[in-house]
Amino acid sequence: MRTVTTVAPLISVRQLRKTFAVPGGEMPVLDGIDLDVRSGEIVALLGKSGSGKSTLLRCIAGLIPPSAGEVRYLGRPLVGTNPGTALVFQSFALLPWLSVQDNVELGLEARGVGRQERAERALRVIDLVGLDGFESAYPKELSGGMRQRVGFARALVVEPDVLLMDEPFSALDVLTAANLRGELLEIWERHDFPTKSILLVTHNIEEAVLLADRVIVLGTNPGRIKEEIPIELTRPRDRRSRDFEHLVDRIYGVMTGRHDDSAETATSRRPNSQPRPVLLPPASVDGLSGLIEILHAAGGLSDLADLASDLSLDVDDLLPLVDACTLLGFVKVDDGEARVTAEGDHFASAGIQTSKEIFALAALEQVPLIRTIRQALERSDDGALRRGFFLDLLRQHHNPDEAADQLDIAIDWGRYSELYEYDSDTDEIGLPSQDAATTPGDDEPTAKSSA
Repeated sequence: MRTVTTVAPLISVRQLRKTFAVPGGEMPVLDGIDLDVRSGEIVALLGKSGSGKSTLLRCIAGLIPPSAGEVRYLGRPLVGTNPGTALVFQSFALLPWLSVQDNVELGLEARGVGRQERAERALRVIDLVGLDGFESAYPKELSGGMRQRVGFARALVVEPDVLLMDEPFSALDVLTAANLRGELLEIWERHDFPTKSILLVTHNIEEAVLLADRVIVLGTNPGRIKEEIPIELTRPRDRRSRDFEHLVDRIYGVMTGRHDDSAETATSRRPNSQPRPVLLPPASVDGLSGLIEILHAAGGLSDLADLASDLSLDVDDLLPLVDACTLLGFVKVDDGEARVTAEGDHFASAGIQTSKEIFALAALEQVPLIRTIRQALERSDDGALRRGFFLDLLRQHHNPDEAADQLDIAIDWGRYSELYEYDSDTDEIGLPSQDAATTPGDDEPTAKSSA
């Protein structure tokens, strides 16, 4: 059992603020972050997409500088990369042309460690993470779990004071992730684990409670610390215990209970804005409609943790659907309870065509990206634009993968509400035929004349 030290922290973050330049100004991602990481503890940074968790981790690693405030390592202001940290990525990030041992030795080679010492240290940590016998294997020969073990070994071999992990289990299947979490905790408790502390980024509440000694919950738009929750459960922890479930419920309430932190607040204040860097929840129309139907059938009010249990889901599985319904104004959440609004009740009880009209009005009012797509199509000569045009706009605020995901969600929502259509053969987004007939630049507005 590790003991958290009371001496000076390994990492200190003070009043950290991070903004990114976007057309027309700056986008605040983090604001006023204060955080200490001490020897002997696992700290989890927990938050929804867009809360700045990964950005904070990269500021601590020294990969990107804060816009204001500071990061300190062993009491000294950080300048450049942090020599006391090593980072484990979500996507493994292995070099495919190098063997397991060569991948693990990369960090040591960059630090000028000699060949013999590199090999000895690499083999020792390869054995520690359970990869003994795979030293000469290449990444393509390994399963996802084994590739992530290589990622752990590559980070641990440099013996960092603080191991930084950015959603290291999210790319794995459920069983592999559970096994790897258990193995991480097992070697964490060993005296020869070559790091003093772990700082973990996750969006999974149960994962945070299972692994961490402290959970830091971040809000969004911009990311701020909403609450710090100590996890005073002995290890190994039982997911089915009442204390474990109570902590999960408490954190779930913190993440969902502050209405002024939700995405719709940020968007609804700017009725004429361009697509802001607020992530659309990864929720399909069928999924969010199903949630509203279930809440409606339950009398319009339900405890979300209880609802997740009734549906045999993890509480995290409901968050994107809840966020989507909240964004559209169909649901309000307070202290972990979801209540269907009057508009949501109307949506749930209406026929198919009327529900589409309700959805379309809500999407245009509350989702800047959908509003921008519709307005751009109305202003085009023929009511159609290539998908790449909107991707280029989104890449100003998001990385390429996020931009593609955001546009796919917006296309799904817009097609359902008949605000626009999408042709995968031509890769074009266009107005529905009855609307395209009235767009500017049309010589013969047939829809109007026939009316």
